[in-house]
Amino acid sequence: MKVSLHEFADRINDIIPIMIREFAKYQVNELSKGKITLPQFLILGFLEKSGEAKMSSLADFMAVTTAATTGTVDRLVRYGYVTRELEPKDRRVIKIKITLKGRELIKKINSQRRQMIIDIFGKISESDRSDYLRVLTKIEEILSRQA
Repeated sequence: MKVSLHEFADRINDIIPIMIREFAKYQVNELSKGKITLPQFLILGFLEKSGEAKMSSLADFMAVTTAATTGTVDRLVRYGYVTRELEPKDRRVIKIKITLKGRELIKKINSQRRQMIIDIFGKISESDRSDYLRVLTKIEEILSRQA
């Protein structure tokens, strides 16, 4: 079945909102309940991988201003998911570190998402899953180069 690029874009535009809505139904975690926001989750995920980061690094990762990142981090500190620590050699530098509570939250959300993916994609052939993963990987590469 041949589809023009414009028809493809229209079809993807129709499908993505449905996928987002239906994926959200599967999730029963703090993210889907609105207890933490997507930007907060993304920052926690970044910190979970890196352990700590300067505010400027988080702002770069999120592609927003340091001021916008500060507000997001303030809420994460209030919830006990991250801490702020002064750099001993340069007290102007503040490092943001994920706490055990933050790591546990990320682990819980990722575990639930993994199970959701298994439940949904278990109904699709291994060949189709491989094709889907191959295309998503290409999209990730394109988006990473643009960043």
